[in-house]
Amino acid sequence: MITVLIVVLIVSGALVAGALWGTFGSMGKQTEGFLVALAGGALLLSVVTELIQPSVERSGLTMAVLGVGFGAALFTGVDYLIDEKWNSEGGGGLLAAITLDGIPENLALGVALIGAGAPEVAALAGSILLSNLPEAAGGAQQMAEGGMKKGRVIAVWAGTAALLSVAAIAGNVLLAGMGEGPLAFIRCVAAGAVVASLATEVFPQGFKDDHYWAGIATALGLLLALGLGELAGG
Repeated sequence: MITVLIVVLIVSGALVAGALWGTFGSMGKQTEGFLVALAGGALLLSVVTELIQPSVERSGLTMAVLGVGFGAALFTGVDYLIDEKWNSEGGGGLLAAITLDGIPENLALGVALIGAGAPEVAALAGSILLSNLPEAAGGAQQMAEGGMKKGRVIAVWAGTAALLSVAAIAGNVLLAGMGEGPLAFIRCVAAGAVVASLATEVFPQGFKDDHYWAGIATALGLLLALGLGELAGG
């Protein structure tokens, strides 16, 4: 449990660090786009190698296909409802979208840590951390520029970090005694939701803000996650 708490605190703490950076520092759109694409490439490889592939090996392809498909459909449906209900440029819609994106990531992290040490999920945890930093920085900067007080911006992101920490811990604690079949399905549902968020939010943002270098940044992120996985395996 101590390992889980340490990993979760580091990953969720990146949201607060990113919020501080975006609120009190400065970050150009091109830099933000590069970092978002870098994180997206790392996260894409990590969900495949740390969540989908182990599920296929332990429970078969059918379970993985059903889980990934359901997770992607679920994320897409809820994301559509959020866009229809809230203004995507406002604080409420932005916070809802970030929370929707972060819950499956952190749930997946908690599930991946079941029966594993921190080094075995280094690629996934590192990829989520990389994703959280630019996402929080860009979101906090947008909120501050929209007129929200800086203290409130930081408080909102700290609360979001706490919520996502609970998701990761819940995924680890509540699902620890579950059989491998249902656990594989849950892993793949989380993975499908993350993949859908990458396709609809992360990569489009990276290309919009830094279209010249977004492809290179994505490839670098993928290589970074691959390197983390090799170090963990070694």
